[in-house]
Amino acid sequence: MDELIGDMMKNSAIKKAVTRANLYKFWGKVAGEKFAKNSKPYSMTKGCVMVIACKTPTVAQELMLRKNQLLVKFQPYVESLNIKLKDLKFDAKKWIEEDV
Repeated sequence: MDELIGDMMKNSAIKKAVTRANLYKFWGKVAGEKFAKNSKPYSMTKGCVMVIACKTPTVAQELMLRKNQLLVKFQPYVESLNIKLKDLKFDAKKWIEEDV
């Protein structure tokens, strides 16, 4: 099993996807509980910009005002995962309500 995982991690596309998924897991710690309930990482662009889906345009606006603080809070996670994160983009149109 470990050998299979090792082989998969040699594939750069899989490695990138796993690394990004790990970074997304830290959103709750970075954004805080209030915002974590109303926003979530959606994707990463080629320009190292993380797109955040927001429940409402108001949430997107509030997060936009805190963008610099969020980037600073992301820094330790970005460094430990050895991934680049240059900017955050907040988009209420990307929000998809999940069935719980």
